[in-house]
Amino acid sequence: MAKLSEKIAYGFGDMASSMFWKIFSYYLPIFYSDVFGLKPAHAATLLLVTKFYDAVSDPVMGLIADRTHSKWGKYRPWLLWMALPFALIGVASFYVPDLGYEAKHLYAYLMYILMMTVYTAVNVPYGAMLGVVSADSREKSVFSSYRMFFAYIGSFVAMGIFWLFEKKIIGTEGPSGRIIRGVGDAAPLQWTAVVAIVAGLCAVLFLLCFALTREHVTENGEKRTASVSADIKALLKNSPWWLLLGAGIGQLLFSSLRGGAAAYYFANILGENPLVTCSVFLLLGEVAQMAGVTLAVPLSGSLGKRNTFLFSLLGIALLSCGIYFLPDTRAGMWLLLLLQVLVCVGIGIGSPLIWSMFADVADASELEHGTLSTGLIFSSSSMAQKAGGALGGFLLLMILAYAGYDKDLAIQGAGTLRAIKALMSFIPAIGAVLGAACLCFYPYTTQRMKEIQEALKKQREER
Repeated sequence: MAKLSEKIAYGFGDMASSMFWKIFSYYLPIFYSDVFGLKPAHAATLLLVTKFYDAVSDPVMGLIADRTHSKWGKYRPWLLWMALPFALIGVASFYVPDLGYEAKHLYAYLMYILMMTVYTAVNVPYGAMLGVVSADSREKSVFSSYRMFFAYIGSFVAMGIFWLFEKKIIGTEGPSGRIIRGVGDAAPLQWTAVVAIVAGLCAVLFLLCFALTREHVTENGEKRTASVSADIKALLKNSPWWLLLGAGIGQLLFSSLRGGAAAYYFANILGENPLVTCSVFLLLGEVAQMAGVTLAVPLSGSLGKRNTFLFSLLGIALLSCGIYFLPDTRAGMWLLLLLQVLVCVGIGIGSPLIWSMFADVADASELEHGTLSTGLIFSSSSMAQKAGGALGGFLLLMILAYAGYDKDLAIQGAGTLRAIKALMSFIPAIGAVLGAACLCFYPYTTQRMKEIQEALKKQREER
């Protein structure tokens, strides 16, 4: 049985990752289009094209992590090694160089690829740690719940910093004499300074996670003998892995579309002075997701992980669709906040379960093949996160470009406003429904996992 301090410290790791991930998911599209100065179509293409790189880098990192041997274990040392590069490159990603358009465009590609590289180098091993912090499936769900609870605390902190940032700059006069309406209009160095604060916190949290956690499940000191090709072939034939990958992409597509569209929704649908700012809306969502996380273990204990996750995806899809029909009035604002709370509770319920289910897939794979491929399998969780986030950002910007969005217009056209409302409602719901469809075929029920873990325990004792 792992110590409480280890569960809390494990949560620190995703608290750090989530702080940056939420900034990338929620603010990178508007940063690229309204601050950095990229054309929406160019920014959308950047977010999509770089995913082809991630499709290679994530499994490669998983293979590297599985074959890492150090006095600290396989996966923990990467938290130590990558903490500082993660912070420094994260700050550089939100810096606007004084260059021509083409050079800035190239700089954006370079920084985004470097950021995704260090994110992969820390997050894939960190995710794989869930497979080795405990041998018990239920305790892995507990670890995963701590992970997601602290992830939402991290998101809350990051969004809170941006809220304070927004409150400070709104209403001031920008360089061109135009009154600043929100974070999209802020001076580039203001963005860099705010992200630097977040980056420093991330580095500290990664180091605490490294120092206070331990890897309890090992291969009894044996060097890994399975070839890379054998691991990859086993993974590609692993149908539960494919199904969870699809569910994860659907879940992240839902969240990234809604989160990225929120800034446009508040600025253009609700006007210059909405009842609450976009950041407060997002902060409320983070609190609701923390509440949802606390329900994940008891609900999955009754319904099973698969069913709980599936029902949460269907629920958030249905609730999200209701946003499209809200009136642009004070009453509509309160209904929007209510739907935000309900949707985010649903997201919070499902979020920790997918990580625990990837750990179950890793256990089943170890039973079948006799060797741990935890890092490779968990690389799919990083792939799902980045693919869902990038696809969401790509679709968001491309739909806005197709709908004629122009940041310099005081009032967007009717078609553009309808597109923004759809990006907050029906369009992300499609991602959640597709994720739920994948889960309908996921085979590892609670009873099946009990059988797998009993057989795996016996197999480990015989090695």
